[in-house]
This record gives sequence, structure tokens and C-alpha cells, in this order.
Amino acid sequence: MRFQYFLIITCIIVLAVSGCTQGDSNQPINSSNILNNTTHPDAVPTHTTTTTTSSDSQNIEVSGKCYKVVDGDTIDVEGVGRIRFVGVNTPERGQSGYKTAKDYVSSMCLGKTVGLDIDDAKNKDKYDRTLAVVYVGGVNLNQELLKKGYAEVMYIPPSEFNPYSWT
Repeated sequence: MRFQYFLIITCIIVLAVSGCTQGDSNQPINSSNILNNTTHPDAVPTHTTTTTTSSDSQNIEVSGKCYKVVDGDTIDVEGVGRIRFVGVNTPERGQSGYKTAKDYVSSMCLGKTVGLDIDDAKNKDKYDRTLAVVYVGGVNLNQELLKKGYAEVMYIPPSEFNPYSWT
């Protein structure tokens, strides 16, 4: 009788554990999967697709068209949602440099396909924006904002990225 209880409990535990480890999909997420996702348009992908260029190695996890530039460090991307450039901070509306930073990001992103390397250590901020490095044409825009003086480093651990290495 004890053996039967042990066997039943073991079966229940095995079934419970196996159910917890299966994800929604074992298919890698790419821009077409995200764009067709009607249930969770702001979902953060958990799988990655690596894209390598000759000059720089990037880990582009998802891409989509930038349809709005909120400010110098925040954009909206089709199928992904609101993106906050990780590791950088640009001036807010009403502050000196706001328009310059926003205009630069608009010229680089608006209406174009952007690639996103989402921060694996912390993928959302307190405003539920996806934290990512943004790439356009192989250019790391987070790094460019720092190099051009349009942004300052804003390192908030945990983060997989070290923005101090971009300066």
C-alpha cells in the first residue's frame, strides 16, 4: 500500500514539473513572429536570433519599424511596443539638448526598421518599457548618442550592458 502511494505521488510530481517547463513555443522569436502576435503586442522575446556584421557583432533579438520617437531615448516599435534605450539618458522636454537628441534619433529611426538587443538582465523598466540597445544599419544608437554628446551614461544595475565601454 505504501508503495502505491509513493508511486502515485511520484507520478503527480513528474507531471507537475514537466508541465512547468514547457514554454508557449520552442520556435525562435523574430520580427515576423512579434508583428503577428495579437495577444501580447508588448511581449519581450525570450529567444534570440544573432545577426553578425563585418564591423561589429550584434545580438539582434527582434526588429520592427520605428513609428514614433517619444524623445531622445525612447521610441515606439511596431509589434514590440515602447523601447527605452538602455544605459543612456537624454535631456527631458524643456531641457537644453532635448530637441537635438530627439531630432537625431528621429533622423536615424523614424520610419526605419530597427534591431533590438534586449537587456537580458532586466528587460523592462518601472514604466514597463522594454530596455534595449537599438541598432539601425549596424549602428549602435545608444553608443552614438553618447559619442555625439546628446546623452549621458545612465547605468542602473542589473544590466547585461556596460555603457561606460561605449564612451
